Amino acid sequence: MRVQNNTHSILFGYLLWIFGFTGAHRFYYGKQITGTIWFFTLGLLGVGWLIDVFLIPSMDRQADRKYQEGPLDYNIMWLLLTFLGVFGVHRFVMGKWISGFLYLISGGLFLVGVLYDFFTLNGQIDEINRQRYLPTRHPQYP
Repeated sequence: MRVQNNTHSILFGYLLWIFGFTGAHRFYYGKQITGTIWFFTLGLLGVGWLIDVFLIPSMDRQADRKYQEGPLDYNIMWLLLTFLGVFGVHRFVMGKWISGFLYLISGGLFLVGVLYDFFTLNGQIDEINRQRYLPTRHPQYP
């Protein structure tokens, strides 16, 4: 029997979809390339944005399979990045104190760091969850 991850929320995905013409929901589900395309084309001129309302459940399942569940909650971390990213709060929560402090005094490293985190936050959380909280000597976990 396989334990099912539930790393991302469909509800949160739909809330971000409201701003989907900016690609927010695609970044959330780990689709950085199409998120960037959506950002620069306003959701493919709205057509891709409308189609995404039907694709969100599939994107949610893919993210749940791809990323490791753990004590660092993806939804909370995305909220912190979105609303407090310039202050580095999400980095403090991840235990990255030095970069968190740098974000705090530089406005998220002049917003470039915040943009970087939009591209890499899922991977950062996944790495922390796997390294710190996944059993290492169990045959199921290589």
